[in-house]
Amino acid sequence: MNVLVTGVSGFVGRAFCAHAIAHHSLRGVTRSLADLPKGVAGALVTEINESTKWDSALLGCDVVVHLAARVHVIQETSADPLSAFRRVNVEGTLNLAQQAAYAGVRRFVFVSSIKVNGESTATGSAFFASDAPAPLNAYGVSKMEAEQGLREIARNTGMEVAIIRPPLVYGPRVKGNFQVMMRWLSRGVPLPLGAINNKRSLVVLDNLIDLITICIDHPAAAAETFLVSDGEDLSTTQLLRRMGQALGKPARLIPVPPALLKAGSELVRKPELAERLCGSLQVDISKTRQLLRWNPRISVDEGLRTAAAGFQK
Repeated sequence: MNVLVTGVSGFVGRAFCAHAIAHHSLRGVTRSLADLPKGVAGALVTEINESTKWDSALLGCDVVVHLAARVHVIQETSADPLSAFRRVNVEGTLNLAQQAAYAGVRRFVFVSSIKVNGESTATGSAFFASDAPAPLNAYGVSKMEAEQGLREIARNTGMEVAIIRPPLVYGPRVKGNFQVMMRWLSRGVPLPLGAINNKRSLVVLDNLIDLITICIDHPAAAAETFLVSDGEDLSTTQLLRRMGQALGKPARLIPVPPALLKAGSELVRKPELAERLCGSLQVDISKTRQLLRWNPRISVDEGLRTAAAGFQK
């Protein structure tokens, strides 16, 4: 099967190509051929927006796996974040999908975000794929609007669309807050996070890639939206302890009450920091399990070990 993959130089894209190259003929969208993973044919695209021409990239393709996006960032630099997100994540995505449908592409696999559902859940509750969208930031809004537009294109053209909403993705070469966490743990930094009883879902890269691969050709994936996780939710305290074990550096955690952490984050005008550390975000993957007969191949602890090994290299 001929598969066009956008975002091939990214965290998920490189790992997906390394896995899928054994099963499919891949063409990767890239700004530079030097960024192409080994064995992947290249399609040069300098920018993804409403006017990008995709004719040559789509030629002969059966499936599009769309990973490229303007991603959520902690420190936003754009004066108009929503417009910036929409140009790439909505207009760019729908332009690609419309041209893909005209080119005869059979299926469009879109990696969205759990932020379409929202930012948090009550502990013990979970997001479902069928929940009404409730995004709270520009990134989540843009992903929601892209999903809505893709479903409309599918209805009008007959091209199949499958949507995946991952929570936090981790694994070898992960960056951002997860990398910072591993750096703190490896250095033995005492952390005031020893008394947090929240629950958060996360997904290791290998499990996400496994689900993307299944959605390429599974009959039941058409016209569906799937949530994904490792199947075990952890508190921040549990995650730190088990990540420390994976690193061989036991976590030095101080049991500070979450209320004090939240008060401190308010004082420094970073309330979102306390929400990420103390709040819950759980996803229910029962639909994914039942419709696709899919189960996470890798456990949380095995996933943490792969992330630790990548970090230590």
